[in-house]
Amino acid sequence: MDQLELIKLARQGDPNAFYNLLSKHKIQMYKIAYSYFKNEQDALEAIQETTYRAFNNLHKLKQEQYFKTWLLRILINYCIDENKRKNKFTLLDDTANIDQNEAIDNKIELSQAISKLNSKYKTII
Repeated sequence: MDQLELIKLARQGDPNAFYNLLSKHKIQMYKIAYSYFKNEQDALEAIQETTYRAFNNLHKLKQEQYFKTWLLRILINYCIDENKRKNKFTLLDDTANIDQNEAIDNKIELSQAISKLNSKYKTII
């Protein structure tokens, strides 16, 4: 069965046809996802999410002969979005570490300043 027939069947709700379509492109999908994440688990998750999105949006495919391009574009967009999301969290974590380091520095400076005071003032503080 050729790709155009499989797409028509998949659009009609045939899950086996959709599975066969994805099977033809799974190696290339894995290579692309792995090139973005350098991690097998994240690459497989990207393929899973792409499969879900493609299945739900198959009706939006305008020209059936471009199924592969459409599918790979969904995958690439997911990978880009996921990398952006991960980088946001990384930046926030780095900022938290900087704030923590500044707080520790402030405590040290405060302790040093208190130690220079007369004993009667140390007691009060």
